[in-house]
Amino acid sequence: MEGRCTKHDEMDLCATNAGARLTSDLAQSYVPPDLRKRHRSGFFSIGGVPVDKLQKTLEEWREMLDPTQYEVCRLKATERPFTGKYNDTKTPGVYHCVCCNEPLFDSETKFDSGCGWPSFYAPIEGSAVVEVRDISHGMIRTEVVCSKCDAHLGHVFPDGPPPTGLRYCINSVCLNLEARA
Repeated sequence: MEGRCTKHDEMDLCATNAGARLTSDLAQSYVPPDLRKRHRSGFFSIGGVPVDKLQKTLEEWREMLDPTQYEVCRLKATERPFTGKYNDTKTPGVYHCVCCNEPLFDSETKFDSGCGWPSFYAPIEGSAVVEVRDISHGMIRTEVVCSKCDAHLGHVFPDGPPPTGLRYCINSVCLNLEARA
């Protein structure tokens, strides 16, 4: 099973399922035993339940997605600010992953951050997205990926509103909005 791996200090942490696969004894020691649950898959869930992964080759994703969706979701590009179709949307509903249709964010948690991308203060549930350390472009950030298909969605920052104080800054092209009736 593929995961997104980063080397952080002396531990390997591969983000997968609803939590993280801990790939060394040292890494396991960083997670308190009461938060660690080993599943039959061999993966650990930290505060969530395992998600069945959707796996496709890059060629299969390329055939399924339009060119912009492919670049952003699979190759970690970023759409230009203030150009996404959901940046200013106020329509009530649920935002789903464009790659696998997994529910990710509810419009009730959407807010106008002024950053140029749709912003949410929380995912629809804790296991909907996975946060991965991102050290690309000379910055240290936290990437947000879909827990089911590993699509790159955007990044999360600690400058959001209450109740979480978080700002999930998400590319519109990664989302499909299912409006509430």
